[in-house]
Amino acid sequence: MRGDLNAALNPIPLYKPGGGEEKAEIARLSTFAGALAVGDLVKSTLGPKGMESFLLQMMEQLYYRKLASSNRENTLSKQRIFEFLFYVLGVDNPVAKVLVEISKVQDDEVGDGTTSVTVLASELLRETENLLGQKIHPQTIVNGWRKASAEALKVLEQVAEDHSKNPEQFKQDLLNIARTTLSSKIIQGKKDHFSKLCVEAVLKLKGKTDLQSIQIIKKLGNNLSDSYLEEGFLLDKRIGINMPKRVENARVLICNTPMDTDKVKVFGSRVRVDSVAKVAELELAEKEKMKDKVEKILKHDCTVFINRQLIYDYPEQLFADKGVMAIEHADFEGVERLASVLGGEIVSTFDAPDKVRLGRCKLIEEVIIGEDKLIKFSGVALGEACTIILRGATQQILDEAERSIHDALCVLSQTVKEPRICYGGGAAEMLMANAVTQLAEKTPGKESVAIESFARALRQLPTIIADNAGYDSAELVANLRAAHASGKKTFGLDMRNGTTDDMVKLGILESYHLKRQVVVSASEAAEMVLRIDNIIRAPPRPRQRDMRHH
Repeated sequence: MRGDLNAALNPIPLYKPGGGEEKAEIARLSTFAGALAVGDLVKSTLGPKGMESFLLQMMEQLYYRKLASSNRENTLSKQRIFEFLFYVLGVDNPVAKVLVEISKVQDDEVGDGTTSVTVLASELLRETENLLGQKIHPQTIVNGWRKASAEALKVLEQVAEDHSKNPEQFKQDLLNIARTTLSSKIIQGKKDHFSKLCVEAVLKLKGKTDLQSIQIIKKLGNNLSDSYLEEGFLLDKRIGINMPKRVENARVLICNTPMDTDKVKVFGSRVRVDSVAKVAELELAEKEKMKDKVEKILKHDCTVFINRQLIYDYPEQLFADKGVMAIEHADFEGVERLASVLGGEIVSTFDAPDKVRLGRCKLIEEVIIGEDKLIKFSGVALGEACTIILRGATQQILDEAERSIHDALCVLSQTVKEPRICYGGGAAEMLMANAVTQLAEKTPGKESVAIESFARALRQLPTIIADNAGYDSAELVANLRAAHASGKKTFGLDMRNGTTDDMVKLGILESYHLKRQVVVSASEAAEMVLRIDNIIRAPPRPRQRDMRHH
């Protein structure tokens, strides 16, 4: 009898020490806690009056070490803050990771709306706490949400407008979309100026979504409103000494080749010689080797030689003697861009000059921006190439402005590809929420409660936008709901005056593609999280110093 009692009190351990599992209700509540924490952190940054989240420098070093593989700029975009939470502050929560992923997808797919998608997903999960409390099964909630999101997307598609057949109207739409995107960023004070820059740059792409040929160069000095769009391509490098500073109808050889490894490595190795003359012979052999390489390069009949790596003094002198412009240390991104913009290819070996495609350019010259000299390529093979020169007072402002402009360029290029637009300022969300509420009224059973919860989550977006601006969100959102119920489908929140107004009149537009992606990603992520009913935790890995004590 005692043995049975011991067995009941001490079940067979399934997990190693430190491991374990959480089941059903406890698992759900612990996962939701992570989602709500991340949602609360970023929701204050939503909308044109949103705040910025700032992280301390001390922590950044650790953070960048963790995210060394990330190729975006060193500014803390909103999804990077989530990553920071996840990796560094130890948000030990699988759902935080899910929210990081959907914001990343939103950034890659559309370029903007990262905060909206995270907030919507976390608001959906906030609603589920209440639903689960009413003993509604997760599968019932999921079925309700699926019907709700299908209805929301259907009504969003019905109101989406396409003006791409009318170039003037479409350009105006693009300007308005750029203004809306930039209004929630640091450069909102100069949004008209930057909207024009972004739209002009994107229209040069002629429908392509590859932003490779739009280059952004940051130069300290003056202020943000002195930023401008420069035709052609700029390279932030110097031309070598004694070389032509201006080349017309240039034939450009773009290379990634070492111009120093051909040295015979004398120094640092032990070489026994009978006399100093032998050292001179070695040096001469080394010079000959380098001269051969330069002659091979010159056989390509190029007038400009651009190398990603270093060019030593001697080869530089040889190029200067032949009147060839040589540019060294063009960083790899610069070389890649140059190759696509000039229509050439990156070369590493020089044995077959007839097979190499040279880049073409009408004029290469030195220009001065601020206090720096740059090399300007005009009349490039890829006509859509252009450069946005950003000016600003501090490096942080420049970095933040660059990220904001990148977001706007992404959204605009996607809008050129998928030209439908819908209305911002919470208009689209309220429209979808009202349609979902009407569906809930027609749906029998417990599913209708879940469908109504989806509508409530959608209404949270305009509520948060109003809260962030310090307005009375309860009144504003009630007025907005009433306006939509009476058929004013284009009404949204005017954050300048704290009222509801017609978004058509205010020109607050958003990309249909962006809005659609927000609803799709958020509902899929929330559904996935809701299905979690068992969390198994692996035991922590013992550290090196702990292992020594065992």
